[in-house]
Amino acid sequence: MADSIPLNPVRKNSRKTAYYNAGRPTRYQIEDESSNLDEMPLMMSEEAFENDESDYQTLPRARGSQRTGLGWFLCGGWKVLCTSCCECLVHTCRRKKELKVRTVWLGHPEKCEEKYPKNAIKNQKYNIVTFVPGVLYQQFKFFLNLYFLVVACSQFVPSLKIGYLYTYWAPLGFVLAVTMVREAVDEVRRCRRDKEMNSQLYSKLTVRGKVQVKSSDIQITMKSKQTGLMYDLCPQEDCDPPIHESLSIENTLWASTVVASGTVIGVVIYTGKEMRSVLNTSQSKNKVGLLDLELNRLTKALFLAQVVLSVVMVTLQGFLGPWFRNLFRFVVLFSYIIPISLRVNLDMGKSAYGWMIMKDENIPGTVVRTSTIPEELGRLVYLLTDKTGTLTQNEMVFKRLHLGTVSYGMDTMDEIQSHIIQSYAQVSVQSNGNSASSTPSCKSQPPAPKVRKSVSSRIHEAVKAIALCHNVTPVYESCVNGASTEPESTEADQDFSDDNRTYQASSPDDVALVRWTESVGLTLVNRDLTSLQLKTPAGHILTYYILQIFPFTSESKRMGIIVREEATGDITFYMKGADVAMASIVQYNDWLEEECGNMAREGLRTLVVAKKSLTEEQYQDFESRYNQAKLSIHDRALKVAAVVESLEREMELLCLTGVEDQLQADVRPTLELLRNAGIKIWMLTGDKLETATCIAKSSHLVSRNQDIHVFKPVSNRGEAHLELNAFRRKHDCALVISGDSLEVCLRYYEHEFVELACQCPAVVCCRCSPTQKAQIVRLLQQHTDNRTCAIGDGGNDVSMIQAADCGIGIEGKEGKQASLAADFSITQFKHIGRLLMVHGRNSYKRSAALGQFVMHRGMIISTMQVTYTFIYLEYI
Repeated sequence: MADSIPLNPVRKNSRKTAYYNAGRPTRYQIEDESSNLDEMPLMMSEEAFENDESDYQTLPRARGSQRTGLGWFLCGGWKVLCTSCCECLVHTCRRKKELKVRTVWLGHPEKCEEKYPKNAIKNQKYNIVTFVPGVLYQQFKFFLNLYFLVVACSQFVPSLKIGYLYTYWAPLGFVLAVTMVREAVDEVRRCRRDKEMNSQLYSKLTVRGKVQVKSSDIQITMKSKQTGLMYDLCPQEDCDPPIHESLSIENTLWASTVVASGTVIGVVIYTGKEMRSVLNTSQSKNKVGLLDLELNRLTKALFLAQVVLSVVMVTLQGFLGPWFRNLFRFVVLFSYIIPISLRVNLDMGKSAYGWMIMKDENIPGTVVRTSTIPEELGRLVYLLTDKTGTLTQNEMVFKRLHLGTVSYGMDTMDEIQSHIIQSYAQVSVQSNGNSASSTPSCKSQPPAPKVRKSVSSRIHEAVKAIALCHNVTPVYESCVNGASTEPESTEADQDFSDDNRTYQASSPDDVALVRWTESVGLTLVNRDLTSLQLKTPAGHILTYYILQIFPFTSESKRMGIIVREEATGDITFYMKGADVAMASIVQYNDWLEEECGNMAREGLRTLVVAKKSLTEEQYQDFESRYNQAKLSIHDRALKVAAVVESLEREMELLCLTGVEDQLQADVRPTLELLRNAGIKIWMLTGDKLETATCIAKSSHLVSRNQDIHVFKPVSNRGEAHLELNAFRRKHDCALVISGDSLEVCLRYYEHEFVELACQCPAVVCCRCSPTQKAQIVRLLQQHTDNRTCAIGDGGNDVSMIQAADCGIGIEGKEGKQASLAADFSITQFKHIGRLLMVHGRNSYKRSAALGQFVMHRGMIISTMQVTYTFIYLEYI
């Protein structure tokens, strides 16, 4: 960026830093031992840095000395001290919860002595007991309301009374009544939403027994309302529970799991606030708008002017008599300088703004869940957005198949279909006739070149691998609708027609791949625990028995399946995954890395597909070692991974697939509108770097002619120093950084990195966890004076939405958790343009004009009071 920005040691000596750190616990705690760090030359050259013999790995983290003077105390330090004292008192009084092994007694609830939370969600801020004191505290912590309370209480003192009590208490009571009514309405709405969600049958689940989920309840709507952990025992009636196998993370069904078919019997382990999805979120807080904070500071300035004016009046009297009492009476007399009607007028205006937003026909479905901050929509500088489901539709579409020597796009899918039809037609002829009769039939066909035969065979193997290696389950509507009347019926008894079949899977990429294989002629028609059934273009059913499944994990970045073909008895191991994970597994090739880069630059999500043929002896040896590793008590995961890795060697590379996550409607013009309005947009996503970069380009978050600086992976302080030096030399470029590198930079160069990143027109953070998303929001709040807005659609975005000054949730396919936790709820990303540019701007302009009008009216009245007092000062 700008060469004038020095990389100095991290300093945390501002009032703003102390304020935010008091109320927002940071992720990176700064150590105290840093006396030697300030002497390290951070801006030395790269050669000098590399030749330096200092051990930067062992250097402590930097910390500046805190201000502890009178100025610091008056400018906000008292808030820090009060907050610290309250937190210490709360931690002292609160009983520490010890983490221990949880034992669930099935069928013996009397043995369970520990109390567990109810399986319910709670988005409310108050309850019946805490509503009144909570609202009063939130109101009187502002100087404006506290000032009026002190003035009203002063009228109970006879020597200070200058008017009737109702002239002071009636306006204050009306202001508090309007505020309480508004808060009560918002609280009742939250209570009704929670009650509607908690009235479902699963709210009765407790950590004391088992639960049975049928296929009629296939859609679990909310993460925070369903069980957190269940063990899938057996979905069939004629099998025995695997009691010989130890439980592991693979046996868990987390909240929002979709039961595609059959029946799941599980043990309830975690419910309510102990669930993983709820633990990832933070407690909802009362957000205060920037306009309210500015009015509060302006009120303090007016109060000082009021005190100065009162002192002038007492001075003109010559400090005669009880001058101190006269000084206070003058303060009360000039109280119209700070009009009490300002508070109620602004509150009524906020309610009107919220009503206009929800009644806008151009943004249907918009809900205002926090009616106190509509002006914040017009004062935003940073917009932090999720990618999947927010900028994109979360609907994957197959776009490309690459076999190494030939690539097929959307316009050449007919050629793939013809190859599939020809391949299975030959297989059908060979299976129906003998070897001698099948040979002439093959020779009677027009001769095809050798290359064409090779390509046809490779296409057949690639499509078959894609149709088998996944976790997709076909669901038939007739089966689902008739589940309640005929629970014994299975999907094998249903008509495998294309009209009533849908696909259910945990990954939308798998659904897109299976739909593509269906479009080219190879259809997945049935799946259970032990087998897969595929339908060929001629209508024949091919059965494959599932021997082993290796599910996808974020650590391995791949999944695999071992199947046995019923017709031939051949055993094949199929695997697919990310290119970074599969590059070292497949056989040597010279095109995979290049083609992965080409697809990523087009915005496609890539998957590498490979296979390995196994003999019966090889599989039996693997199965015995795999089962033995799964029964291990110590280091089970490492032993299982080692056994699986022994099988993942020299696999045959079949193909490379490209799937596109389609953008939502009008994303490009919306982002351009926001960028032209001066809003800096940061995209925080959990996807890999290449995909995130391509989506940033395709959505016009980053313009085509704009340079992109990809922050290299760093793991220690020295690497972070060199990369920051390289980054600061760039001018007007977008930044792309991974979550691991971001963590290292924030650990050692927090202030410097944020200062450089804030000058970028756009920032893309990939591989971010939910905690990191919220941490980035707090960093922007801590290091800048600007307001932040976070928008997302999933449960992993709730922490970011709650931490931002203004949170916007989208009701998407991942549920309503983000929508319920947000301040504003919309149905499409394109609605944010009108929400910010029209309603946000108008709300701020109207509130600012209203505040000026009320204050000017108070100044006019106070001027009349001062004039009258000055003329008749000798009679007072």
